[in-house]
Amino acid sequence: MGNLSIITEFLLMEFSSTRELQVLHAALFLLIYLAALLGNLLTCAAIITDPHLHCPMYFFLSKLSLLDIGNISVTLPKFIVNSLCGVQSLSLLGCAAQIFFFLLFGTTEFALLVAMSYDRFVAICQPLHYGIIMTPARCLWAAAGSWLSGLLYSTVHTGNMFRLPFSGSNVIHQFFCDIPHVLKVSTSDVFNTEFILIVASLCCLSCCFAFLIASYARIFSSVLKIPSVEGRYKAISTCSPQLIILMLFLISIMIAVLKDTSDTSPVQNLLVAMAYTTIPPLLNPLIYSLRNQKVTAAMGKMIKRIFPHTSLKILKS
Repeated sequence: MGNLSIITEFLLMEFSSTRELQVLHAALFLLIYLAALLGNLLTCAAIITDPHLHCPMYFFLSKLSLLDIGNISVTLPKFIVNSLCGVQSLSLLGCAAQIFFFLLFGTTEFALLVAMSYDRFVAICQPLHYGIIMTPARCLWAAAGSWLSGLLYSTVHTGNMFRLPFSGSNVIHQFFCDIPHVLKVSTSDVFNTEFILIVASLCCLSCCFAFLIASYARIFSSVLKIPSVEGRYKAISTCSPQLIILMLFLISIMIAVLKDTSDTSPVQNLLVAMAYTTIPPLLNPLIYSLRNQKVTAAMGKMIKRIFPHTSLKILKS
């Protein structure tokens, strides 16, 4: 399949050619997928069902959990099914769908994290004006703007990459349609246009990074001015989980963009891709939600309503 004919489908890489290991990998990543799904769904359900969590910070958190579900659902289910069925092929339409939704959820999540940083900036640096600035309508507009930016970005990039036929090797050394691998078999016209789009995107990202750095600099400057230790701890505890999630997201993006596939083995590239696509959605509920007492208490109440006789020792520990 490594000829220079027009590509009609792609061949994805598998972890092992041994059938037993394929099933074992499918079972392992099914557990990871279900754990991420459960953690994010519980977070959303707790926020929706508890009236005490109907505020901007938890509104954005629920949207972040939905995006994490979308992010991990783009790649893992297809990989699990392929491993169980022993299939490697992926149609052009399927590849385009993976790239589109991968960019959609990733871009929307970054835009939402920027909105969340502004929410924490207003809450800590301008607490007396928080209710006036962060109104429900503005929160909805921020969420809608995040989705719109993600939709626009993913549509432009996916439309450009798939507007002309592919030629060359149809083997992708990844478990999903990775953008760098797809660009390698695209025409020079598509590659040059994509390069221009990426440069333009980097300019927008630089502005967002500058805003994030300025926001958190002001936040920590304001926190240090709080006289009481308890007040400083409370202020830091409201923004530190979000900062950890932001750093995890940025590290994942840098690994995905900057990794050099030429100097590493295909298996190593596969493991790295598995890490940056599965770890953030899996850890985000643990970092932000399960370490937040209000969310933990809301989960406990929700589970107690569903299972009245279930012990909640795990949630209380």
